[in-house]
Amino acid sequence: MTAPANSTPMIGANESDPRHALWPNYAPPMDLVFSHGVGSELFTADGDCYLDFLSGIAVTSFGHAHPHLIGVLTEQAQKLWHLSNVFRIPAGERLAQRLCAASFADSVYFANSGTEAIEAGIKAIRAYQAGQGRPERHRILGFTESFHGRTLAALAAAGNSSHMRNFIPGDYGFGQVPWEDEAALEQAISADTAGIIIEPIQGEGGIRAVSQSFLQRLRDLCDQHDLVLMFDEVQCGVGRSGTLFAHEHYGITPDVMAVAKGIGGGFPVGACLSTEAVGQHMAFGTHGSTFGGNPLAMAVANGVMDLLLEPGLLAEVQRKSEFLRSGLQRLVEQFPAHFASVHGRGLMLGVKCVVSNTELLAGLRANKLIVGKSGANMIRLLPPLNVSDAHLEAALSIIASTLEAMPESS
Repeated sequence: MTAPANSTPMIGANESDPRHALWPNYAPPMDLVFSHGVGSELFTADGDCYLDFLSGIAVTSFGHAHPHLIGVLTEQAQKLWHLSNVFRIPAGERLAQRLCAASFADSVYFANSGTEAIEAGIKAIRAYQAGQGRPERHRILGFTESFHGRTLAALAAAGNSSHMRNFIPGDYGFGQVPWEDEAALEQAISADTAGIIIEPIQGEGGIRAVSQSFLQRLRDLCDQHDLVLMFDEVQCGVGRSGTLFAHEHYGITPDVMAVAKGIGGGFPVGACLSTEAVGQHMAFGTHGSTFGGNPLAMAVANGVMDLLLEPGLLAEVQRKSEFLRSGLQRLVEQFPAHFASVHGRGLMLGVKCVVSNTELLAGLRANKLIVGKSGANMIRLLPPLNVSDAHLEAALSIIASTLEAMPESS
């Protein structure tokens, strides 16, 4: 097929551009390529050093080239890479036991990504209702400004029209209500509702933590109507919020939870955790993954758990969070024409900008600090959980100098 005459040229269509063989769905900066990283630092081939306060969007939870993770991966790479789940994988069994022992869960399903973990949870919600003799209860409610991944059901669960356009016919059995709108939620629950999904701390939609009262109301409504409550902790879980899982801040547990990103420390790993009441309905043959739970992934994820469960690690995350948050708050007060407010928990922090977050992100990158963006015109800071105090101070200094040189919003 030939491209329509009015079509937009593909990024990298010029064969002199080394990106020309890639789909144009990403737009990385042409002039920035990293060759390696150490801890919180990234290096170009020319030797330029950048502070990494994005961590691959909360993925490299213990920074780059952590010696313990290199060790466990190297050891496993010399043994077995792949077996398929038609055989037992002891490292996966161990990881599942560790996750269950540290959480509300009774059982775990392993996948390769956050969106795969979300998809597994969606199926588990509907399987639970079918197992209760209520297959008509299939509809799952979510919340506006959410993000649950890029596969079709995950897109439908979030309901973002710009992400769904041209891909989702209808709603796939999902609905959304406004964030923390209790009346709208109660009205949306009907005879065909199966469950509710929520991020305890929204990531892409703005670094926004749910309130204690609303999350408790969700738990109460699910108990009242026998709905499955699912937490998406793909970004906010695995120590990122200052507790092992973000919902621990609330003292409220879900029935199903998706985690990924940081659990692999940079290696693709996803997991769907569930209570026995829900997990027992995902019987033999109901779901599967060729690569999910492979020996390499399980070795690295167990290595991440080793680091996460070290005494004092999570307390250090909370201390560093307060240090970084206090510094950002001072910048809000110092630069009110640039910064408006600080949001988030742990080392998942966002700053709502008055100036363009896109322009600020570019300015920070020019000054050798890598951060991300989020909804509601925010910049997003996701440094490694083991980031040093010196690097926190350096990042705050870079942000301050960048703001000083940046014109106020017109």
